[in-house]
Amino acid sequence: MKAFMFDVDGTLLDTLADIAAGCNLLLEAHGWPGHPVAAYRRMVGNGFSTLIRRAVPEAALETLDARALERLVEEGRGMYAAHLHEATKPYPGMRETLAELARRGFVLAVLSNKPDEMTQAVISRQFPTIPFARICGGRADMPLKPDPAGALAMLREMNVRPDECFYVGDSDVDMRTALAAGMTPVGVSWGFRGEEEVVAAGAACVLHRAEDALLLAEGRLPSGK
Repeated sequence: MKAFMFDVDGTLLDTLADIAAGCNLLLEAHGWPGHPVAAYRRMVGNGFSTLIRRAVPEAALETLDARALERLVEEGRGMYAAHLHEATKPYPGMRETLAELARRGFVLAVLSNKPDEMTQAVISRQFPTIPFARICGGRADMPLKPDPAGALAMLREMNVRPDECFYVGDSDVDMRTALAAGMTPVGVSWGFRGEEEVVAAGAACVLHRAEDALLLAEGRLPSGK
């Protein structure tokens, strides 16, 4: 294996509190009830527009036309952007693990459905010394995961074959992306969705701590919790 590609939210970074803060500000601004932080675990993962549609009350959604919904999504993006770095932090051992993988010569990349400008911002803020070869978030010119197009484009740019790359993520979307692209799907147990979901979605193995990625780098499978 030559490369590791990572999801962001729930995989590299615990972003849930900031996502919840931004979305709840939007809801409250429109007179709608907010949600507990934990509720956002099931809302994230399919792109920002989907996140907003899941957060807004169903009755309110029925009153919005396409343009009104687009404006609401943009308003939400602005509110989340204002809270992008307040509580967000890497999972324990993540910085050290990424640095060690890079030291060992692995190509590192990031592919997220989080809006691209936000993906770039949180990665550069939280991992300023990690030499990621490619960082890509949700963009208008590329379909979101689980469509494999973004992953395949990045692999071509990095001169890495799909079967030479682990894709590490915390959700069924991530596992489906990896399988569709021909990468090895690796789940994490610490993320927003949990071990059961990634196993059911086809994870080849599950990491229980960031350092377990080093076992994969050595050709060994992590075991236990």
